[in-house]
Amino acid sequence: MKRSNDQSMKSALDEWLREARLSEKLNERRLISKWEKLFGKTIAKYSRKITVRNRTLYLTVESAPLRQEMLFNKQVMIDRINSEIAEGMIQEIVLR
Repeated sequence: MKRSNDQSMKSALDEWLREARLSEKLNERRLISKWEKLFGKTIAKYSRKITVRNRTLYLTVESAPLRQEMLFNKQVMIDRINSEIAEGMIQEIVLR
């Protein structure tokens, strides 16, 4: 017999993560683990510090030409992250 207030395990877990404010950290970990798959070996090779705070991705890139190329493609990167990891996760990228 199914109760009317039953919910799926996924939705219950998502709700718990949201309430505990853990979903942001979990999404950051997902982003770091999928970084090479999302952007390729070259970008992954020169990317050093990847952090997310307040919907902003902070990224340290060790190659000036690559950093410049990434500056031109910020919106493409934001769209890719948001579609692969979590919608609305990233609104801005700061490259250092």
